[in-house]
Parts: sequence; structure tokens; C-alpha cells
Amino acid sequence: MEPESEGTEGHPRKVRKRRQAPNKLVGAAEAVKAGWDLEESQPEAKKAHLSTILFTDNCEVTHDQLCEFLKYAVLGKSNVPKPSWCQLFHQDHLNNVVVFVLQGMSQLHFYRFYLEFGCLRKAFRHKFRLPPPSSDFLADIVGLQVKQTAGELPKTMEGSLPSPNSKAAINVQNDPIVQKFGSEKVSLTRCLLTKEEMRTFHFPLQGFPDCENFVLTKHNGSVTDNSPLFGLNCEMCLTSKGRVLMRISLVSEGGCCVMDKLVKPENKILDHLSSFSGITNKILNPVTTKLKDVQRQLKALLPPDAVLVGHSLDLDLRALKMIHPYVIDTSLLYIREQGRRFKLKFLAKVILGKDIQCPDRLDHDATEDARTTLELAQYFLKYGPKKIAELNLEALANCQELQAASQEPRNTAEVLQHPNTSILESLESMGQKLLFLTQETDAGELPSSRNCQTIKCLSNKEVLEQARVEIPLFPFNIVQFSFKAFSSILTEEMNKRVRIKWTEISTVYAGPFSKNCNLRALKRLFKSFGPVQSITFVLETHQPHLCIQYEVLEAAQLAIESLDGILLDGTRIKVQRPVTELTLDCDTLVHELQGDSENQGTLYLSGVSETFKEQLLQEPRLFLGLEAVILPKDLKNGKQKKYCFLKFKSFGSAQRALNILTGKDWKLKGRHALTPRHLHAWLRGLPPESRPPGLHVVPPRLEQEALQTLKVDHPKIVAWRWGQKIVKLYNTLYPGTLCLILLPGTNRKLNEWRHTKVKEPI
Repeated sequence: MEPESEGTEGHPRKVRKRRQAPNKLVGAAEAVKAGWDLEESQPEAKKAHLSTILFTDNCEVTHDQLCEFLKYAVLGKSNVPKPSWCQLFHQDHLNNVVVFVLQGMSQLHFYRFYLEFGCLRKAFRHKFRLPPPSSDFLADIVGLQVKQTAGELPKTMEGSLPSPNSKAAINVQNDPIVQKFGSEKVSLTRCLLTKEEMRTFHFPLQGFPDCENFVLTKHNGSVTDNSPLFGLNCEMCLTSKGRVLMRISLVSEGGCCVMDKLVKPENKILDHLSSFSGITNKILNPVTTKLKDVQRQLKALLPPDAVLVGHSLDLDLRALKMIHPYVIDTSLLYIREQGRRFKLKFLAKVILGKDIQCPDRLDHDATEDARTTLELAQYFLKYGPKKIAELNLEALANCQELQAASQEPRNTAEVLQHPNTSILESLESMGQKLLFLTQETDAGELPSSRNCQTIKCLSNKEVLEQARVEIPLFPFNIVQFSFKAFSSILTEEMNKRVRIKWTEISTVYAGPFSKNCNLRALKRLFKSFGPVQSITFVLETHQPHLCIQYEVLEAAQLAIESLDGILLDGTRIKVQRPVTELTLDCDTLVHELQGDSENQGTLYLSGVSETFKEQLLQEPRLFLGLEAVILPKDLKNGKQKKYCFLKFKSFGSAQRALNILTGKDWKLKGRHALTPRHLHAWLRGLPPESRPPGLHVVPPRLEQEALQTLKVDHPKIVAWRWGQKIVKLYNTLYPGTLCLILLPGTNRKLNEWRHTKVKEPI
């Protein structure tokens, strides 16, 4: 199958329906990220992290397993089962998930240009293989079994909307919503409260006597129909000075929580109102954030044209002691007869099919109300007043049993727990969206969905710029970069050279030896460092030498470090690798491999017995921090090999264990690991290649020319430049972000892989 090339640029950008927050949002949020996820309320902050113990024998993860992992990372254990092949601890401390897809790159790129990918190697600790990509690769990742049709009603919404009866259809013009807004769909600016309405409903306004000490947001009059929406909800407590702010939650229109903070009131608290807020004195006691801190952070976070959405929003703004002129109040948007207001819980049930503020829940989700008001405003803008009037809200509100007038919506938990439910469906049931950033020519990779916000760009550079702005606003993000793939001829040649290079750096030449040396003893000596594929005598020299080809790189490196320069039978021998064009940089490569973040805390040991694992378990105090014992088996006979890898929590724990295991009591040989587990399986999958000593592997003419002139589009240069850019973007992400990088390739014969790392909360 011929690899696909990168699409040409020049297609016009499609107009987006809604603009999100500008660049300033990221910079401002970066300044306040230390308190981003309410760590102040926890005596000991817990950080989300991925366990290094992976339950995969060959380090290959299927698309279904990857989808299973992403669903758990995005949605949490209360909604979906835990992944079966790894452990993600403290998922509830994750803020969002980002998947970078480097379309056109594969595992072959990574190991062919390993030194150029230095930034990615140091930032990402876990690496796994993926099967060859299907035609619907991204659809497989997000778990889309059936392509959804854009514009259709959400399934959770369909089940909750009552069928309009004839009376409701006849009297639709008398509905107060239609009388105020008309029957046609309305724009965002039409839904904003006017200054007169804000005065009537007691919103804080500049110049009012009771708002003298209120803080103004940085609004500048630039609000438009494309301005970004933010759902706002505040929880209050009762003090000697009345109700004051105790918690603030802010949600972007992608569904991502961009601010959720507890606030310590200045005055003595008389009642925490825990039945409404879920906040107790124990939770609030360690908090140090004050109202002025929240005001400063919120002012920095909101763009000048932000539109705040809330339910009875005047109370929230007064609790914040802030003034903002662009607001949508859902209690006034879904207007009711005689000036009364619908409750938020009622609107969520009837309009969205959601049960919120449930009294039987163990804890209170402070962002739930903020996200619900945002969804209600989005629903109003999407379907218009007539659609809402047909629901006959007044009749439903006056009915004693809401269930008799409307169909029972599907239970959200049941939807989420179904194993075949896609991530998009699960996000939809929670009122959240997926962000898909891609180039114009690759936008067809992900099926269209109402719950997927797709942004099409003209270049990789533009994708990168958009990612900086958009990622903080969505709980789940897929950012796709596209690169020119290898041709089939170059791919075949690259595979050959990579296989030969790893064979050569795992091979050592040792000597000189005397002509009367004990060959059996020499073989036994070199085999003590690890599994040997072949040992041959080199007789072209004045004195004999040995060529030892090891199965793993660690064995070759251990032999060099242990034997080079020692006296053997009165002769000082030299142990070295063959010097060819593929091994000239092997010292640098070995150094970088040892510093690879995945190898940190992993030991290689040779000389282990079949009872080695049991021996380890008998001495647990000697090996604190041991997480995994990896005992490779022979693929032909299934017997355990005489080497292993030990995975520890830290480099220090591994070093202490190495000193013990290589001491006189254990009689083992070992060092820190150099190769990731998945690499052995990948190399075994490549076509076997060997060459006589001295035979050169000449790159194809086109690659020679590119390397000689260092063309900017050569994969070597692209890997170095984009590896740095992606890591810089990764380092700007919020704390508590789970980041994955996928290198799917474009050739089905290639083996693909991915990286994943949890960005630790500060």
C-alpha cells in the first residue's frame, strides 16, 4: 500500500460558527494554574499519574484498548470501567485530555531519527505499539461504531422531549418566549440582557450606589454573535454580613471547566449551606484564597468580549462583586408567564434530559450548574424560540408529575457504562464536546458530529497556533499534524538500515586472544552478560578475535563496560563495537537511550534462574519501590530466558537494588536498561537482515541529496523541529493534563506506536 503524501495547501478556510477565547486566555490562565483544581482544599494534593505496570506481554495496545483508556481518562470511574491493561491513578484530578496525532509518521521515523526526537523522549515516559491503522483510524480511537449525522437531536435530548400536542401547536404564538423573541432563530447578541433589563433585575452596574467597590471586567464593547460563552455558577454561604462567595465555577462553551476555586470568606461563617453547596467547614478550613484573588484571576481569564451565562446571574455577580455588561440569564431567557421563573433543575430535565442537583448524590458537583446553564443557552441559540414554545413548558411546570407529561430520558450512567458507547456519545450525555484540530485536507478523518467542534486550518503552523488557544477550553482534544510520508522504496530501505543498525550496536568485537586460548571458557564468559545469537572467530587478524552478536543491547554494553581493557591470559584485550557508518554515533545513542524517560528506574539483569522471581518476593525489604518483574520467554520453546528487566518507581530505588543484586550474594550481572520493552517486539517484526563486515548500506540517491543539502522538508529536520514545537506546546498545557502522541503512519505494513504522559498538577 503506497503511503499517502501530505495534502497541498491553498484551500480556503471554512468559517467557524463560534469563535472561542483569544490568545490572552491561555496566558492569563497560566498565571493562576497553581490553584486550578482546588488543591487548596486538600491537605495533601494527589496527582494523576499512569502506572508503569502495563498488562501487555508484547507492549502492543489495540485500538479498542486505547479507546477504553481514553474514555476512562475523560469520563472517570463513576461512568466507565477502568482500563484493563494499565492503571491510571487519581483520574478525578485530570482536567483534560489531549491527543496529538502526527499523521504520516510511524515508529520507523522515531527510531530512524531517535536522536532528533530528544524533546519527546525526555517528556514522555510510556511508549506502546499500535496495530496498523485502519481507514477510519481516528474513528476507532474515539470509539465511533456508526457515523453520526450532524444536526440531529442528541439521544439524551430526544428521550426527554414531549411530543407537541395540537393545542400547544395552536397556541405557540401566545407563548411568552415567542412573544418576546419571535418565532425565528435569534442571534447571540439578541439574547443578551439590555442595560434596562439589567437595571430592572438588579444586576450590578457601573455608577450604581451599591456597586462602588465592585471590580469591572476588561470589556471593551466588541461583543458580537461569535463571542465566546462562559457558564458561571457561584456557591454562597451565610455570614454575619449576609450571603458571601464560597466557591466559583467557570465553564467554557466546549464544556471544559477553566476555573473552579474555593474562597475563604472574610467574616465568620454562620451557615455553610452544605445541603446546597456540598461544602463543609473541614473542606473550607485549609483554603487561603480570598475574594480579591478570584476577582483578579477572573478579570485576567475572561476575554474582553466574553458572554457570561448563568441562572439568576445577578446573584452570582453580586457575590463576586464584579460588573460585566454582556450576560445571558437562563432564568430570563426561558421566560415564564406573570414574571415567574423556571427552576434550573426543571429546565435541565425538560430541555436537556438531565437530572441535576440530585439529593442522593454523595458529593456536589459545583460545575454542574454552570455547564447546564451554558447548554441551555446553546440549545436556545440552536433551535430557536418556536421549538421551545412547542414544548409547552408552562403546562409541564404546572403538572404535579413531570413524568406523566414527558418521556423518561435515558439514564446517563447507563449510557456511559455501556461498553460500545463512543467517547462522543458519552461526552454528549454530560453536555461536553470534543475538539478536533486538523488541516483542511485531513478533516475527513473524523466523522462529523454535533458534539465534535472541528477547526480546519491551512497548515501545521496554524494548527499549532489554534491549539494554544483552544485546548484549555475542551475536556477532550485531538490535534492532528500532517507530514509527508516516506515513499515505499525509501520505507523499505529505512527498515533495512534500522534493523542493521540495532544489530551492529548489539554486536562486539573482542581480542586479541592467544592462539591457545580456551574457546569454551571465553564463550561462557561472554554469555554471562546476556543472551547470545552468535559467536564467531575472526581469523583475518594476526591474533584471533571474537565477534559476539547479542540479542539485547544491554548485554553488549555490559560486556564492553566490564571487559574492555582487562588482562586475560596475560594479554590486555579490547572490547568494542564494529566501526561502520551506522555505528559512528553509537556512544551518543547509548547515552541518550540511558537517559530516555521510559528507561529511568528500569534495570537489566543477566544470569537469573527460573526461581529468581520467588527469591525477590522473599526479600521485599531489600527492593523497595519494585513495581514489575519482566521475565522474557523463548518464543520457540516457551522457556524463561536467563535475563530479565526490573521496573522500579524511581532511579534511586533502582540504583540501590542494582548494588545489592550485583553483589557477592546474588552473583548477577546488570546495569540500567537501555531499550524500551516494545522495541524488542518491533525489531523482531522487521524482515531479517544481515550483512558481511565491511559492506556499506548506501542510502537512495534522493535521501543522499536531502541529507547533503539539509533540506528543510527532510524527515530528519522535520522530526527535530516539530518535536521541539510539540513539547513547547505540551509545557504550556494546564496542570492535570493527560497528553498522548500517536504516530500512526500511512503504510499498513508499518508498526505504529504511541507515547503517553500525565502532566503533573502543580
